[in-house]
Amino acid sequence: MKFKDTKYGDLTGQIYDDDIDVRGLGLTSLEGSPKEVYGYFDCSNNQLTSLEGSPKKVHGSFYCYTNKLTTLKNSPKVIYRHFDCTENKLLSLEGAPKIVNGYFDCSVNQLTTLKGAPEVVGGYFDCSDNNLISLKGSPEVVGNSFDCHSNRLTSLEGSQKEIHGSFDCSYNKINIDSLKYINLRYDKIESDFSESELIDYFSKHFPERLV
Repeated sequence: MKFKDTKYGDLTGQIYDDDIDVRGLGLTSLEGSPKEVYGYFDCSNNQLTSLEGSPKKVHGSFYCYTNKLTTLKNSPKVIYRHFDCTENKLLSLEGAPKIVNGYFDCSVNQLTTLKGAPEVVGGYFDCSDNNLISLKGSPEVVGNSFDCHSNRLTSLEGSQKEIHGSFDCSYNKINIDSLKYINLRYDKIESDFSESELIDYFSKHFPERLV
């Protein structure tokens, strides 16, 4: 089933001024989608293997979680709120929008790299439950929390330079010295290290972060 076969009909090239909800319809193609949506666009819980045909600009959120996507190529270039591509089969984030004003959630995929991730995420960034071996390619700025728990990380090198919330790196195999790569106070870090280990580490290396 294609988008143009839904109740919305063929909106190719058009601007749609409301929400679009095509969840759980067995879609295999987004052919017929409008070029711009002023509400949210929700194509989650379908059988999509490609985002070809998706809107180029979404003024709300874009949800494509629980599909069969292996790539984000052809995803919208501009997202004014959230982007959720969880529970797919993504091997890469290449093709993702460069700026997401809300949260960006790519958890529960098969990612080994963050190459192609947005450069700026205004909300939280969640890349947990993947196969990441490196954080290189992380967004430069994350406006809220950063969650990379349950991966295969041995180092936090490559992590973004600026976080305005918590950092969760638990269920990895990192060495405590990797904490030097993140610019956070110890009490905003969730990890497999005990509180006493964290206090001791920051007391020795970054006492200014304990203030």
